[in-house]
Amino acid sequence: MKNVTQVIQKVRQAPWRQQRQWVGAFLLVLVAVAMVSGIYLNITVRSTLAGREIQTLQSDITDNRRLISDSETQLASLTSVESMQQRAEALGFHPASPEEITYVVVPGYTPQTAINMSVPGENEQQTPFILPEYTESLFDWLTRKLASSVPAEGQP
Repeated sequence: MKNVTQVIQKVRQAPWRQQRQWVGAFLLVLVAVAMVSGIYLNITVRSTLAGREIQTLQSDITDNRRLISDSETQLASLTSVESMQQRAEALGFHPASPEEITYVVVPGYTPQTAINMSVPGENEQQTPFILPEYTESLFDWLTRKLASSVPAEGQP
């Protein structure tokens, strides 16, 4: 017991130890706040950089769409009928007359036949779409069944 009281007196007699504990606790809290602030700052910087990159990519997408639209407009103007006729005439081409056209017959070639997708006319025979078995109504079926179940006269 005497040893315990001596230790307590020594601890009480050394105020620098209490000061060291307070300074240590303060520094620990300061380091923790600095770490949390550093992590927060890192996350904020990363999200800001990602947002800026998204804005840059969206701007690039808009620019590319504008360039594509411009190219499509130029292509449309270059392939218009008037423009093609002017360029053909500038190169010395002219519309062919019937005397200048030569048809070449290729032996063994059979042209593709056209597909007739029109509705058949009145003179063409139509194939029935519904089988005769399925054209009877419920009322007709019921009448036929009742008629067949009634015994004929003179039969028991």
